[in-house]
Amino acid sequence: MVGRVELLTAVFGERPALDAALAAALVRRAARGEGGTVLRAYAPAPTLAFGRLDRLRPGFAAATDAARAHGFVPVLRAPGGHAAAYHEGTLVLEVVAPDPDAVAGLRRRFTRAAEALTAVLRELGADARVGPVPGEYCPGEFSVNGAGRVKLAGIAQRMVAGAWLVGAELVVERAAPIRAVLTDVHAALGLAFEPATAAAVEDLAPGVTLAAVRAAVLAAAGDPPEAGLDPALLAEAEALTPRHAVG
Repeated sequence: MVGRVELLTAVFGERPALDAALAAALVRRAARGEGGTVLRAYAPAPTLAFGRLDRLRPGFAAATDAARAHGFVPVLRAPGGHAAAYHEGTLVLEVVAPDPDAVAGLRRRFTRAAEALTAVLRELGADARVGPVPGEYCPGEFSVNGAGRVKLAGIAQRMVAGAWLVGAELVVERAAPIRAVLTDVHAALGLAFEPATAAAVEDLAPGVTLAAVRAAVLAAAGDPPEAGLDPALLAEAEALTPRHAVG
């Protein structure tokens, strides 16, 4: 992150589709040159975020039913990848910034985000590393893993002309519900998944809390000042919400 950074903590509880839409609205605003770099940090309601390719799979309807059966609201996310689950024990981080050449820095941003998150977790006592774990959900080269055995966070990006978003979903507490819903969702989608690879930071560093991780992440980002939610930005997000809602 460069230049002045603002912190946004808005979260919409039982409206996860609006949470996803706000991320899209932030990217659009940055691309128009109407905002600088924003770090969004929040703990969501139970959400099952499907990638766009998931929607094309024959088992998508069954997968959304499985998510709801576990109490997770299905949504469509803008960044790539496959199904990922998060809940109140997860810290969702999104960095949005204007950039006239967003494509050029793609790999650099992946590397920096994964390494920065890993460094924070190591300071908190977790054996965090960068790299995929065989059998993980939403596999990726820049996954943040624990001891090379379990996945703790996924890193994803979205780019538009003039701006980018880097997102991470870090499971800090209560991995069991995440494992359970992902097991049934992946089975419905016909995607490979080893449930034992889904874990939380507290599994590697007992006693570490979501609040502690959040504070450490914000400190590493320079404790940016919190900004209020602009009404025009919220209105734009509301208009985009149907694109992210399922059913």
